[in-house]
Amino acid sequence: MTDDTAARAAGSTGAPPRVGFFTDTSVCIGCKACEVACKEWNAIPEDGLELTGMSYDNTQGLGASTWRHVAFVEQRKPLGGQEPGVGHGNHEDHEDIDVFAAARGLGAPPGSPLAPDGRTELRWLMSSDVCKHCTRAACLDVCPTGSLFRTEFGTVVVQEDVCNGCGYCVPACPYGVIDQRPGDGRAWKCTLCYDRLGVGMEPACAKSCPTDSIQFGPLEELRERAAARVARLHAAGVTDARLYGADPEDGVGGDGAFFLLLDEPEVYGLPPDPVVTTRDLPAMWRHAAAAAVSLTALAAVCFAGRPR
Repeated sequence: MTDDTAARAAGSTGAPPRVGFFTDTSVCIGCKACEVACKEWNAIPEDGLELTGMSYDNTQGLGASTWRHVAFVEQRKPLGGQEPGVGHGNHEDHEDIDVFAAARGLGAPPGSPLAPDGRTELRWLMSSDVCKHCTRAACLDVCPTGSLFRTEFGTVVVQEDVCNGCGYCVPACPYGVIDQRPGDGRAWKCTLCYDRLGVGMEPACAKSCPTDSIQFGPLEELRERAAARVARLHAAGVTDARLYGADPEDGVGGDGAFFLLLDEPEVYGLPPDPVVTTRDLPAMWRHAAAAAVSLTALAAVCFAGRPR
């Protein structure tokens, strides 16, 4: 299924261009404004404020009550193609003070990358994760009530008043995005602010992002913009920059929400090669039907061959 047929296949006629998110993690500052805006606009309940002990993260991952999650990944690794330090103030006033000399031995493991002046290097990778609104969405395939549907914008939305809480969609998602809310049982996830799209407004998370890390617009336009951004980063020496979820030929037909990453997908908690989990369902049904026909024929032969 291609981008221009996703909405039409769902029954929408005269549908607008498919829209989505391009999240450029290279400019994410980890402010979590997107998380707050998402919760406020969609009236999502809080789901715990305990720090995980893994950097500055108190939401851990996406879930029924966390539709946007900003990941903080700390690495003992220099920033590719960027200066390891930025000067502030008058260096002449502090040229006799080496604040890094005392810190150099504070637990840095052997082999930690060092800056030219001997400092241990550290970088933070920050990324705002969200539902991918897959072109081939397995959650849609397995939903027995029609609670999940494809909108005219090509996005995937849950109708909570139709959801029966069966939970089939939870294991079907190759990204582990959709989840059931405890005490409720129904499935919840990002709607890409379907109510805002209907009145010409951009989603709350993109509207609140101060650095334009989260960009919203027509999907084809976003893909072109993302490819140009990767080319600029490569030219600047950031050779690890790559796109994730932007390829319409991948295992889910391309994502409606894709990312520019600065390391391998696994570093961000993303599957390296996601595949729609219902890919083999047609073949499985064909094999099951063939087996049933074979068993029926065998039973008929057995009964026909019995002595009367």
